Amino acid sequence: MRRMLTTPLLLALLAGCQAAPPSEANVAREPASGEATDAVAEVEAGKPADFASWLADFRREARAEGIGEATLARALDGLRYRARVIELDRSQPEFVRPIWQYLDSAVSATRVTTGRERLDAHRATAREMERRYGVPAEVIVAIWGIESNYGGNFGDFSTLEALATLAYDGRRRDFARDELLAALRILEAGDISPERMQGSWAGAMGHTQFIPSSFEAYAVDGDGDGRRDIWGSIPDVMASTAHYLDRAGWQAGQPWGTEVRLPDGFDYAETELATRRPGRDWAERGVRSLDGAPLPDFAAASVIVPGGAEGPAFLVGPNFRAILRYNNATSYALAVGTLADEIAGREGVVQGWPREQQPLSRSQVREMQRLLNQRGFEVGTPDGIMGPNTRRGLREFQAAIGTTPDGFATRNLLERLKR
Repeated sequence: MRRMLTTPLLLALLAGCQAAPPSEANVAREPASGEATDAVAEVEAGKPADFASWLADFRREARAEGIGEATLARALDGLRYRARVIELDRSQPEFVRPIWQYLDSAVSATRVTTGRERLDAHRATAREMERRYGVPAEVIVAIWGIESNYGGNFGDFSTLEALATLAYDGRRRDFARDELLAALRILEAGDISPERMQGSWAGAMGHTQFIPSSFEAYAVDGDGDGRRDIWGSIPDVMASTAHYLDRAGWQAGQPWGTEVRLPDGFDYAETELATRRPGRDWAERGVRSLDGAPLPDFAAASVIVPGGAEGPAFLVGPNFRAILRYNNATSYALAVGTLADEIAGREGVVQGWPREQQPLSRSQVREMQRLLNQRGFEVGTPDGIMGPNTRRGLREFQAAIGTTPDGFATRNLLERLKR
């Protein structure tokens, strides 16, 4: 039985919100010098009296599960509670950037240029991993760029302290405890030292942000030194990333997708990832590539319109879904795909986004969901997240008022619901 793939997606679960691209939310760093909270003061001021007692109990459990005394001493002696981790765990942003703003930064000219430089510098390694796992070199580099800005920002929290704090005081304590045990097993295996095991506040580590259980399952020794080092070895980083995508179902020789034009009268109820048809079936429905070339020969493809009917449309296949296993956000997968394309010299997104539209805040989405339910367009319990049920209910409302039923939430639609 294949083990469930994890990593940035579960970071979003820890945050209690929709999966968000790591460059937006998953890489949380300490306050800079001179900001409101000094690290030591933050630890001491927020330290609960019984954290030491909890840690002693956990130590006994870890010992019973086979972690050696030397590893326990190196990892847990002097381990600190981090109040900042809990603050981040319990925070949920009210405003979420629209996809075009996210892509502006995730696929910026600087990131494309740097990606090409990184690919040039590590081309032999990237091509070897492409040969071994079937994942294109530019895709490996694109994930590296989006996860940590090519290693420039993978977080400086101690993974052990972050996970211990979450296991003691977080909202998903059992999950964090299991990840902390996985981190101890990694130390026991000798892949990394406790001091170098650093990453985000939620426990993701290294250049491409693996949580410890994902590291155990998918990290690879790419340079042959006997250790899996996703903090300091670029061959290990690239091999681990490619291996992960391979296990997520990457299909060699296929693109992630392509930008398309939709015909007049297209049924936007079809624009869900759960709706899958062969590429030729979409062509028969009038879906066309921008340059007139045949659509990719996908056995199971979906059409998505993340900016609604006024924005670009994409036909995406199995490799797009493989990227979603790394982080379950359409914006993330689209960023990886388009960044990879531009690193390789291919064209990025061509059609314009509806930049004049102001995104809804989470409270406004909850209000929209409540009003849709009141009007009989059932969307489930209001939670502030634009999921498939909410989009379906919104499409039904749009059809009822005679607008294009694309399921794209706008402030104008919210005002119409209020009336």
